[in-house]
Amino acid sequence: MVKIYTSVSFTLFLSVFGLQSLYASKTGYKMPDKSYFIVQQDTTKAKKDLSNSIKTDTIGQMVKALQKFKTVRDTINIRSSASVPNLSLQQIIKGNLAGVYVQEPNGEPGTEQSMLVQGASGLLFTKRDIYALQPAVYLNGVPLVQDNPFAFDVQKYDYNRIGPATNLLSQIDIDNIQSIAVVKDPLELAKLGPNAANGAIYIVTKNARGGLRDISLNSYFGFVTAPNVNTVNGVYENNFRKPFYQKYASAENYADYASYLKDSTNTSYYGPSNWNDLYYKNTPIVSANLGITGGGDRANFRFYGSGTENAGNADDTKINRYNLFFGINMAPFKWFTISSTVNAARLDRFRNKSLRDRFAETRYIPDLSSPLSPNSSIYGGYLTENEKNVDNNRSSILNGNLVLSAKVNKVIISSSLIFDYNEGVRDYFTPSTLMDGVSYVSNYFGYSQRLSVNNTASYKLEINAKHTVDFEIGQSLQGDTYKYNYARAYNGPSDYVKLNLVDGNSGSGDYLNTLAAGGFYVFRYIDKERNNLMSFFGAAKYSYKNLLDVSLLLRRDGSSNGQPDSRWVTTPAFNADFNLKEQFFKDNTVFGKLNISAGWGRNIRIFLDDRYAAGPQYRSENGWFEEPTIPGYGGRLGINRPYESGFIGYGITLPYAERTNITLDASFFNNRVNAAITAYNRDDKNQIIGMPVPFETGYGLNHRSGMNINNKGLELMLNSLVLSTPNGLSWNTIANVNYNKNELKALPDGLTEVIIGNNKLVVGKPVGSFWLYTNNGIYNTNAEVPAGRTFNGIEMKAGDPSWVDYNGDNRIDGKDKILTGDRLPKFVGGWNNTLAYKSFDLNFNFIFALGHKAINQYEATRYGFINREAGNDINSVKEVSSWQIFDNEKAYPIYNPWSDVDAYRVDQSLFLENASYMKLRSVTIGYDFGKTSLFKKAGGNLKRAYLYATAMNVLTITDFSGADPELVNYNGYYDGANLTIPRTFVLGFKLDL
Repeated sequence: MVKIYTSVSFTLFLSVFGLQSLYASKTGYKMPDKSYFIVQQDTTKAKKDLSNSIKTDTIGQMVKALQKFKTVRDTINIRSSASVPNLSLQQIIKGNLAGVYVQEPNGEPGTEQSMLVQGASGLLFTKRDIYALQPAVYLNGVPLVQDNPFAFDVQKYDYNRIGPATNLLSQIDIDNIQSIAVVKDPLELAKLGPNAANGAIYIVTKNARGGLRDISLNSYFGFVTAPNVNTVNGVYENNFRKPFYQKYASAENYADYASYLKDSTNTSYYGPSNWNDLYYKNTPIVSANLGITGGGDRANFRFYGSGTENAGNADDTKINRYNLFFGINMAPFKWFTISSTVNAARLDRFRNKSLRDRFAETRYIPDLSSPLSPNSSIYGGYLTENEKNVDNNRSSILNGNLVLSAKVNKVIISSSLIFDYNEGVRDYFTPSTLMDGVSYVSNYFGYSQRLSVNNTASYKLEINAKHTVDFEIGQSLQGDTYKYNYARAYNGPSDYVKLNLVDGNSGSGDYLNTLAAGGFYVFRYIDKERNNLMSFFGAAKYSYKNLLDVSLLLRRDGSSNGQPDSRWVTTPAFNADFNLKEQFFKDNTVFGKLNISAGWGRNIRIFLDDRYAAGPQYRSENGWFEEPTIPGYGGRLGINRPYESGFIGYGITLPYAERTNITLDASFFNNRVNAAITAYNRDDKNQIIGMPVPFETGYGLNHRSGMNINNKGLELMLNSLVLSTPNGLSWNTIANVNYNKNELKALPDGLTEVIIGNNKLVVGKPVGSFWLYTNNGIYNTNAEVPAGRTFNGIEMKAGDPSWVDYNGDNRIDGKDKILTGDRLPKFVGGWNNTLAYKSFDLNFNFIFALGHKAINQYEATRYGFINREAGNDINSVKEVSSWQIFDNEKAYPIYNPWSDVDAYRVDQSLFLENASYMKLRSVTIGYDFGKTSLFKKAGGNLKRAYLYATAMNVLTITDFSGADPELVNYNGYYDGANLTIPRTFVLGFKLDL
């Protein structure tokens, strides 16, 4: 029989509070209304398997309930996705969940990625901004705690968070996943509380089921492939600079010509350019896992273990992941159940050896006048020296739950203990031979932990056959802790001292700092933050026949990160579902289902930083402009007013999010076509923003409440069984499209605009708009320059850009910069197709993001080579990968690179590009030998023997001139420093016994 991916939905009432347990129903499992899943198995077999589930099966009972429902929304086709070697949750979700935009700005495996649900609720100007915009991720009801951005307080650069900087959602192994869904319904998010202010992602693992015994073995092997590279050497660079020198250079400029390009006989730069053979490589990847499920009606279990080695195609980057999972369900009494899951993961990441990342970590910029050579023999010597480096980068993760549920008469009582703990360690060393005679060592240890206790009680009142009311009350207590210890040290006695080891003498003053005892110059940083959340809720759901459901919710949340007079907030929510099919089209054969639902809800937001709760305060900020994070002098810690990080006063209240959704969903043609359209409006109000203050105050910023951001849009989801031929061809297609419009609605104190660094916010405009000068050609002669025209007080001359003078005052300055473009796409979505014929199947998946822009900072830096080389700062770094050209590179005007106006400055429309793209992200072809007559005649318990081949990142369609439009940083700038997302090929098998 050909397997058909049937579409199902369900509306189980979820009890939630604080982090919100997913457990507490008479079946032992609760999931949210408006979350939908796909069962990828034969319908008849599914019913047989599900009928074997026991009441004690916490996760299995959720699967049992799926057979009752008929619609699909906001889910991932797990079966087709499981054959694609995605490493992280973000990669699994990309393009597969409506309204979720995934940013993967780096192809280096294990690096941090982001998800935005229905637009950005805050600013996107720095790397740390993205942390506050992430949705909550629930793994078997456990809200996973992520790294806190407070470590950026002690960093000089914004590229990577100190420590491992590993994507903790790489712990997810899709072969152990039963379902993934996104929750955007206002009522359900209000039930989840403050954790879900940005939306929520639900992940349910495969778990034990009563009477079901099976063994699964899955493995794949493949390669990430090196890209085709057009390498260049000093000849190309010299020819690139020649037009600038011929047109504008003086004798003094020629005298200062880049030293590494002056001698054309220097084979280091004018010899063969074959560095790519050492930098880009075809690298193997491999994964294997084993799952065992067993037990009976009174007790059952599932064990799962896996190992994965995933690699990048450049700079010898890779990550090793190890997973262990155990789940158990027990029923000591008919009225009492116990369920528990424990998940453990280890992530060992082998990071890049890029100059930029090393300089950002060491905060030390050596002489950059001689960049890395493109010649493999010279570059190989540099790599040999790099072998003296130490970079131990590992993360350990442990999470799980214990759920007790009892049914006393008609009252169901549930209590759960939920925990999540992750810790990261990074030991780093760079020898003096790579640091102009100064060695460097740093050590980082940090952890994030979450502990929650949840209690609920529910009661179903059946008034009569037509009217029922479900009541539920609950309480939760959640505690989050974030901590790190970080030390960096310089100029040790020799390059043989690479690690900060405890000397074992607890009575010594240097017990925990042998680096200082060894002569290193040491800086130490220690920080710890805590946030406690207490929540109470009450909910009621009224149902009238199969026609109408009305739900109401009232929550009371208290956060320790709020100021004392505003820590407690009450948040309501409601939702109504109306069955149009039952009321108006009961006898209509076209519609299998036609529902409309509408809801509104509010969530408070928890501050990620506890400093807002303290009011006016002192900070340890004794540095200077180039090094603001120095905590003290002469080995002594000092404190002062927070002049650098900004003043925080009283009257700061907790921000909150309000959502309104209206959804129409339907099924047609005997449920072969399922569609849903949602209109949403989301207001994120009362947010904190650092407002500029007069220089005379001594402060850089004043943090104020009052920023409001609105996102509104439409979502369209479609699931169709296009073809279904018995023992023949079938075709199932799933598509989703999201349109989102972002707008800044308000600023503190009634202001209509504010400038933050090189960004500007204007009420009525998107928060992701770029603030740029508008290019209008070039002044070829001094006569073309309007008399008296200046740029920020500098007289403009021939060779300068002709920027538009919008206000007509003959002065080009900030008043002539305009907001244009948007960092985030207006349209995102995906299109997934599965074709099957007998034992064969073919799956291909497209993703797209349209309507956003990016600044090509890479080209701005390349054309502005004079300022880059004169600056000798981290923006002047020239990686070995810069010795290449791209087929679709743009040609820019020949401005005067020596001009004082900085002709190739990045904040101009010249470098603004369309970053829209469509990708054929994966293609999989497979064959199930378990269906063949040979295997059927052999008998035994073989359920599936599936062999498949998958190709990833097959094709990209874009106008973007960089290597890949996805490699744009969170702030909308493409700097060309991140590794490419590799094209990957794997061959794998899946056995189910």
